[in-house]
Amino acid sequence: MDYSPCMESPEKRPCFSEMVEPGYELAPPAWRWVSERGLLVATGDATLARYEALTSGNFKEIQEMVPADGSLLLVLRRGEPPSADLRAALVAPLPPTSLTAGILHEIEVEYGGAAGPDLPALAALAGMEPRSYISSHAAVEYQVSFLGFQPGFPYLRGLPDQLHAPRRPSPRVRVAAGSVAIGGEYCGIYPAGGPGGWQVIGHTAVVLFDPAREAPALLMPGDRVRFVPR
Repeated sequence: MDYSPCMESPEKRPCFSEMVEPGYELAPPAWRWVSERGLLVATGDATLARYEALTSGNFKEIQEMVPADGSLLLVLRRGEPPSADLRAALVAPLPPTSLTAGILHEIEVEYGGAAGPDLPALAALAGMEPRSYISSHAAVEYQVSFLGFQPGFPYLRGLPDQLHAPRRPSPRVRVAAGSVAIGGEYCGIYPAGGPGGWQVIGHTAVVLFDPAREAPALLMPGDRVRFVPR
């Protein structure tokens, strides 16, 4: 994907270097227009830090921010170009971050058996007994990096390296809502039933997405998660 800070469009949008004041020192992250109102910011491993910094800046021209894996999409309000303050914030050094940000959610999980059919194979892949695998998975604190795939589906960072595992070679036709699963370096929870290719290790009764709630998604970027075996 091209993360060049300059992209031509029918309106001949200016490059970032043309939009900043003379003498302004450019620095990562690079960004580019992806629509009339969309700015795609390349963030690498600092997506959450950039998201939190821009959220705290309360930039009125930003209508919505969508964190993703290594990038952040800014949707601007119609007719509102990026301000000088926003342009500066996109290249400003980031403060150190930790897992203390966001709400902590403790989520009970039934591991293994019918609730987690892939757990025995993943435990064997990690060279562990199933009980040790469960203890290792539940011993750490995770952080929501971003939401995607389904409404409210959290991509959770913090999975111990030994538990990283590839997605299934053949996706299941249906994965139950509430399934706790592993996909590469991420842990996730399926908010709704449907097809899925992640390795299912357990199940929770927690409702992750409810459109009738004031905040439909239970987990938001920056929130923390601890799994509690039951």
